[in-house]
Amino acid sequence: MKKRLPGFLLIAFLLGCWELGSTEGWLDPVDMPRVSTIFMSWFHSIAGGPLLKQILPSLGRIFSGFFIAAFLAVPIGLLMGTVPFIYRLLEPLTEFLRPIPSSAYVPIAILFLGIDEEMKVFIVVLGCFFPILLNTYDGVRGIDQVLVDTGRTFGLSRAKTLVQIILPAALPSILTGMRISLGVALIVVVIAEMIAGNSGIGYFILDRQRVFRVSEMFAGIFSLGLLGYLLNFIFLRIEGYFLRWRTTNAA
Repeated sequence: MKKRLPGFLLIAFLLGCWELGSTEGWLDPVDMPRVSTIFMSWFHSIAGGPLLKQILPSLGRIFSGFFIAAFLAVPIGLLMGTVPFIYRLLEPLTEFLRPIPSSAYVPIAILFLGIDEEMKVFIVVLGCFFPILLNTYDGVRGIDQVLVDTGRTFGLSRAKTLVQIILPAALPSILTGMRISLGVALIVVVIAEMIAGNSGIGYFILDRQRVFRVSEMFAGIFSLGLLGYLLNFIFLRIEGYFLRWRTTNAA
């Protein structure tokens, strides 16, 4: 916690400058209300329930899309990294689809899936899939061939080599891709909710902007930042647990 103190102090300093600028009229208090006013709106929105009720659907879409993407991308990435034919088959398609922003698929998803949960989860899956896939593939390709050869020397089958050697060795890269995808999922779900949603944190922010309740809009934006920080913090703890052997070996 002490290591993060300078970063928290910087955030507090910037918020203090915002509060002072809005109070003294250096910033437009209508478009940029005081931070204290935003925090009061945030407290009332959380305590009263409307903001909390909008965060929960977003979290459900994020985790649903994230886990589906991981379930699909990790096995495909492992196959691309170990089977040359699979790589040659899927690499052109991957490189064609990967640069397209997930938000560009929203109109297509609406046509086929409507504006219900399926559409939003589908967009999250697309946003999460390629970072996990590419990091899994890179992790497999970066494995020391000596490890694989040693496993085969001891008579491990291809399947056991994949599970007992390749997957653990590629796990750091896989988890890195998953952590990146978790941040992407938060971005993508907000976009989907703003474009075609009647619930969720993205819808909440846009709805408050439309009715010009600016302090509540900023409260929603601040909630997004806090949510992203907490998701990353929790994932780092999970990652540290699964990769605790690296610390042990280093010691």
